[in-house]
Formats: sequence, C-alpha cells, structure tokens
Amino acid sequence: MSRPLTRPLHQAAQLGRYAWSLQHEQAAQWWAGRVRGDLLARAHLREGRRDPYPVYEALRARGDLVPTRLGNLVTTSHAVTGEVLRSRRFGVVPLDPVDAPAAASGADLSFLQLDPPDHTRLRRLAAPAFSPRMMASYEAMVQARVGALLDAAAARGRFDLVADLAAPLPVGVISTMMGVDDADAAALQRYGAALASALDGVASLRHLREVMGAATALEAQFAGLVERRRTDPQDDLVSVLVCELGEGEGAALSAGEILPMCTLLLVAGFETTVNLIGSAVLALQRDPDQWRALVADPSLASAAVEETLRWDPPVHETARVAHEDVELAGTTVRRGQWVVTLLAATGRDPRVYADPARFDLHRTPGAQHLAFSSGIHYCVGASLARLEATVALRELAVRMPDLRVDGRVVRRPTTTIRGPLRVPVAVGGGAAPYGGVVRA
Repeated sequence: MSRPLTRPLHQAAQLGRYAWSLQHEQAAQWWAGRVRGDLLARAHLREGRRDPYPVYEALRARGDLVPTRLGNLVTTSHAVTGEVLRSRRFGVVPLDPVDAPAAASGADLSFLQLDPPDHTRLRRLAAPAFSPRMMASYEAMVQARVGALLDAAAARGRFDLVADLAAPLPVGVISTMMGVDDADAAALQRYGAALASALDGVASLRHLREVMGAATALEAQFAGLVERRRTDPQDDLVSVLVCELGEGEGAALSAGEILPMCTLLLVAGFETTVNLIGSAVLALQRDPDQWRALVADPSLASAAVEETLRWDPPVHETARVAHEDVELAGTTVRRGQWVVTLLAATGRDPRVYADPARFDLHRTPGAQHLAFSSGIHYCVGASLARLEATVALRELAVRMPDLRVDGRVVRRPTTTIRGPLRVPVAVGGGAAPYGGVVRA
C-alpha cells in the first residue's frame, strides 16, 4: 500500500485541544440542564441516564419539535423522526468541520459518519455480508454458540447475563465473520466497547485516552489481519474488503478506508446486540406474566426482540444536520442546524402505539419502530442483531425456564447507547422473576 495502514493520532496535541473543548461542553450541558432547565441536557445528566423516559415525556408535552438551550432542535415524534431520517435534505456530516466529535476523540466509524456518495459506495461493500441469505447460513453458528455459553452458565447456576452470554455471543459471531482468531476476541470486545462508549461523548481525559488507545490497538490488529489476507485470503469479510482495495478515484475502497470500516463493523456487530439481549431479559423479568408467556411459547422470542426494540432500544438517539432550510413540524430548521431524534421516545409515541409504556409480547404495532434508524443509515447489521437476540431469548426460555435476576443490576452510565452493564442471574430454586429496582 502507498501509506501505512496505522493512522498517527498525534495524541499530545489532541489531548490539549480536547481538554478545553471537553471542559466547555460539560459546563454548557450542566448549565443548560441544571440552571436553564433544558430537558435534552437533563437526559445526559445523572438522573436522565438513570431513567430518561420521564424526560422524554416532558419533551413530548412541549411539541413535536422543541428548541433547546444549546441551539439545536429535538423531537420525540415518530412521524417527525421518520421524516428527518429518510429525507435527503438532512445528513450526518457537519457543515462546520469543528463540529465533529468523532474526529476529536480519535474514533472513525466509516460510513456511519458519511453522506452520499461515499456512504453509498462503502455501505454497498458491507451489505452483502448481512443479507437474508447470509443470515440463514449464520443461524447454525449462532445456535451452537448460544448453546455452549448456556451450558457453561448452567453448570455454575449463577452467572452474569451480560458477561457470560450477551457480550461473548455477538463478539464471537462477528469475530468469526471477519476472520479474527478466537484468541483475539476478548481484546476486540474491550476495544469495541471503549469506542462505543465515545458515541455518548467523552466524559474525561482519562476516558479520551482509553478511546484513543482502543482506536490505535484496533487499527494495529486489523492492519495485521488485512496484510495477512492480501497474501492468504479466506472465506471471511475482511478478505472480501481486501479484494476491493485499490488506488485512484475509481477505487471501491481505499487504503485509508478499510481500517475504519473494520472498526465500524466490529462495534456495530456486537454493541447493539449486547444491550438488546440484556434489556430484553430485564423487561421480561420485570413482568412475570411476560416471562411465563415466553417460556410457554418460545416462538415468541422474535416478538420479544421487536417489543424490546420499541420499548427500550439499545440506541436512544441520533442526530441529523439540515443541508438547507427545511420546514418541519411547523418550524423552520435552518441550514446547519441539528435535529436530535430521540429514537427511544418514538417507540412510546401514544399516537402510534396504544398503552406505549407497557411491555407486551402480544402487541400489534401501529407502525414499524425506528430503533434501527431509517433511510440510508438504517442499521446494516439489524438482521444479525435480531437473529442473535432471538436465538438467545428462545434458548433461555427453553433451557432456563426458572431464570431469575439475583442481585443488583447495573446500567451503563450513558444515554446514547443504553443497556445493562451487569445482570446477575440464577437458575433453580423456584424463585419468582425479578421485580426489584434496576440501579444505574
């Protein structure tokens, strides 16, 4: 290749620049939430991270498109969110280059942060790996991994649902898809989790160092794999991407694009599923009737996944910037202004879903939820996340019908990416499903 695959991060300079911006951002958010009563800012403070849904409902009461003290707009409306996500008048690339948090943190998430035509070109390379035909071929692998993980967990009787099932399952699957050795899977999980945590904003300089270190380590690991696949291609996704490498304007994939794409596929390949499985089990355990319904009919696992995606999805918000002045919900969105779409709030829009705060396996939805976004940025790995979560819930119901939460549940201290960090569970003993309080 014409230049090294590993990208220098110039960490000292970045840390210095970021120290000021971090302090400014945190102070502005605290002031907006605590002093000026801005609801969107409150969702990112401690009480909002513990339970954002009261904040979402307070925002909903103010209208379909609400201005914030930080200069952007926010919506809880299913209809308005769908319009924003599907409209080509909105994009993800900031018009002002300084308004690019991922670049500041050292994380580059490939086409997730690009608009067409680059987004279209890169997404087209990844999409075949997540097609319905490929999902059918992955199902046996997912089933085998779930079985092995649950066998090991059952032998202990008490285990952590996240550490022993929800995390190793998707990490193992995406590692196999990408051609990463099992020996490296645990490291990939750590690096990917660090990068995913930055999607909610970098909380401190220590956090920033962790994110930048993870980015550097991931690049080095994937750089080595890419070089091996150039001379020894295998039946894996990285080999497919290597075949598309080229130089010049007409190349499908450049040397500078392959490593960010590998990083994105890794993070997207497991972070959503980890939180989806954990949140689904907690929702089912909170309502004994729902858990018993799944145990009685494990084919409801798919319905449980979809209801979790509506009721408490892994990704709570995303944002789009207006590329031109746009009339939206009776308001003029100015060119360059951001609209924050609260995906989790749209799943509880009472104009779309009856009794929206109730988790119900037998729900007949009024519309498709937006948990995986919509439009050109619809989650490329949505089908894989659904498959993994469905198999996991089905097998839990079959193998562990007396599963119960047995200890303090700890939530991730984040807003954008939401889910449990630890869920201690036990099998046997005949205790009733969990009915306690989840701690943040």
